[in-house]
Order: sequence, then structure tokens, then C-alpha cells
Amino acid sequence: MEDVRAQESGRPWRLGPRATRVFDLVLATSLVLPSLAMVVVVGTSLAPLVFSLLQTVPLYWRRGHPVAVFAFVAGASVLQAATYDMPVWGQVGFPAALYALARFSSGRAARVGLLVGLCGAAVASWVWTSSQVQAYPPGLEYVDYDIGLDDLSPYFFSIAAIVLAAWALGSQARIRRAYEAGLVERGRQLALEAEQRAVLAAAEERTRIAREMHDVVAHGLSVVIVQADGARYAAQKDPQVAVRTLDTVATVGRDALTEMRRLLGLLRGSDDPALAPQPRLADLPSLVTADDRVELDLPDPLPEVPDGVALTVFRLVQESLTNVRKHAGPNAQARVRLESRPDVLEVEVVDDGHGASAAGGSGLGLLGMRERVEVHGGALEVGPAAGGGWRVRARIPR
Repeated sequence: MEDVRAQESGRPWRLGPRATRVFDLVLATSLVLPSLAMVVVVGTSLAPLVFSLLQTVPLYWRRGHPVAVFAFVAGASVLQAATYDMPVWGQVGFPAALYALARFSSGRAARVGLLVGLCGAAVASWVWTSSQVQAYPPGLEYVDYDIGLDDLSPYFFSIAAIVLAAWALGSQARIRRAYEAGLVERGRQLALEAEQRAVLAAAEERTRIAREMHDVVAHGLSVVIVQADGARYAAQKDPQVAVRTLDTVATVGRDALTEMRRLLGLLRGSDDPALAPQPRLADLPSLVTADDRVELDLPDPLPEVPDGVALTVFRLVQESLTNVRKHAGPNAQARVRLESRPDVLEVEVVDDGHGASAAGGSGLGLLGMRERVEVHGGALEVGPAAGGGWRVRARIPR
């Protein structure tokens, strides 16, 4: 099941822990059994059997202890070369041990193992060639023969090729596994960094929302306080004057508040969004440039809504149109619809582009829009539009 899930997820196929143990058991057993079979069937002496078992039985532990297994198998090979001058079946365990050393140990240990293997190839070539030269037929006079490179080369290059192949395959597998592990770790780090950026961006967005809401609510409350104070003082002398005073103070307060924001924007730079006047519904057409293919469907006259709601609608349309320009494609068309009902204000932005405009790359813009709408008790719907494209729809209670 683990292998199937790995294939479905696109990860490289590899054996699971249980299958790995079975594979190691089958491999080592397949190298041990022929040694026993040769003694039973062919009837050879015990020396080949002993050396074969010494070089193949340790392979059961090759994955967990690659250095120790290679050292033991190499030592058994040296002992064989010193006491028994003929090849035995168990020598197939040396390339298997070298592969395990290069695969499951370090690169330095693998290079040492390669050097030991090449030296062993030279020693084995000399021992086996010498034994064949000395084994002349009975009845023939012994002739002193000097062994040359022509005699050693076939043995040496054949054994060295096997050693190099085992070392190369093991090293390549080790390097590939390290590369895959590096990719996995890099992906984990990127995911962690993306999560941290999302948290920081969300905190920054909340701070910006709180600042804007503070401007709307705090200044609105200041006007209310001024109205209440004026009405209180006027009511002590003439209630009718108090009523007129409340109307006058309210009108003057709203006009003064608007003018103060405009003056601050002019004095300190209108490019600073923290000092510029807060956008209203009447500012929605300013979000559309001459190059945009955007259709505005706004009620006439525009509804009177609280400043906080107007600011939320403006920011939602602004973020949606920004995503249309960035993600919907160069020829995408969009439609902005604002509908005012007695109990709810509905705003909808629909485009016919690639269908990913609202994703906003990392989704941080969507998070900000959702928080803005939920502050006012509303709901935000984001998803594919019917017939293609993307739709952003918000319903805000009035």
C-alpha cells in the first residue's frame, strides 16, 4: 500500500520497511545456498564452503552495518587468498558488500572500499594466475614461467570491472537518496516559511484594517460627542435651539472631518494611504483605468452606508480587480455589480479569465477580504464562475 501511495503522489517508488527486510533476507539467502549446494552435489572439500560462508553470511546485516560487514568480507577474502589459491562461490559477496558500503555509508568509506577492491583484484589476479601456471599435467617436466601482463590483464580487468560497477551503483543510489532528502527538506522549509509569511501578512492586514476602522469609528464618535455636548448646553436654555444646534453641528462636523482629511493629505502628501481621505462608494469608478475591460453596474443614486462598510466595499473591489489584472489574462473582461437592498448590500466581481484571479498567488488578498467582510457580520464567497472565470461575491448587512 505504501508503494501505491508513493506512485499516486508522484514520489519515487521504493520498498517499504517490511519489503526491504524481506528483500535483504532473500538476497543473502540466495548467495548462501549455492555454497551448500556445491558441497552436496559436487562434493568439494570443506575449505570452499567455509570461505563462501564467511563471505556471504554477513550480508544479512549489510544494510544496518555496512562498514563492519564490508570489513569482515574483505578480511575473509584476504584469508582465502593467503590459504586457498582457487576461486570460490562466496566471492560474489564482496561486490554485494562493496555496494552496501557505498550505498548506506559515507562517500569517504565508499572510496576506501573501492581502493580495497582494486587492490584485491590485483592480488586475486596474481594468485589465480600463479596457481594455473603451476598446475602442469603429471609426467611433464616443470618449466619455470614468468607471469606477464598478458596473463594478469584478463583476470584483473574482469574483477576490477565488477568492483567498479558495484561501487558506482551504490554511490549513485546514495547520492540520489541524499538529493531526494535535500528536496524534501527544502520543501519543508519553504512550506514553513510560507506559513510564517502568511501569519505575518495576516497580522499586517489586521493592523491595517484596525487603523482604517479606527479612522472611521473614532472620528465618527468624536462628532457624536461634539453633538451631544452642544445639545446638552443648548437644552438648558431652549430645546428648540438644541435641535437646530444638533443639526448644524452634525453637518458642520461631517464637512469639517472631510476637509481635515483632505488638508492632511495635501500637506503631508496624498500618496500616503494612511493620511489620504478614506474611499467611499462614489470612488469606485476611480479603480477602473482606460485600459481595463471592466463594466461597472452601480445603483443611481448610490446608497448611503456607514463609512466602514463603504471602505470594505471599496477595498474588496480594489483587490478583486487587482487579481483580475494579475491572473485572469490580458484579454479578460470583468463586471462589478453593486446592489443595495433594504437589509443587505451585495457586491460582486466576476471575470471570464483563467479562473485563478481570486487566488492572488499566496491567497493573502483573499484572507484580507474575508476578514474585512466578517468584521461587519457579512459573508464572502469566492470560487469559479459559471461558464468559466472567477467570482468574488460579498453580502454585508446594512
